[in-house]
Amino acid sequence: MNKHALALSLLLSLVGAAHATMPTPQPAAAAAASEAQAQAPELAEGEIRRIDVENKKITIKHGPIKSLAMPGMTMVFVLKDEAQLNALKVGDKIRFDAARIEGVFVVTRLQRP
Repeated sequence: MNKHALALSLLLSLVGAAHATMPTPQPAAAAAASEAQAQAPELAEGEIRRIDVENKKITIKHGPIKSLAMPGMTMVFVLKDEAQLNALKVGDKIRFDAARIEGVFVVTRLQRP
């Protein structure tokens, strides 16, 4: 094998190895969803203990809330989406995230498993 053939063979094997280690491109929607999931806060688990429809508040016995660096406890939250109040009942198991907004703890996201 001459010098040029050897160089070409070596170059092709390097290109093949580099291509094999490249990540597979993802469709834009899948990439955006994956990025959003990575940035979305982990939801805390809890149980509805009391519902105060008039004041738009719920009492939740919950585990740790990572976004607030808060340990598990039972406390009162304002529900951001008050339309969800009528769909909840005492004893419901929920997953949620909360934020402290102007000194008030607010449930910003709520799911029922």
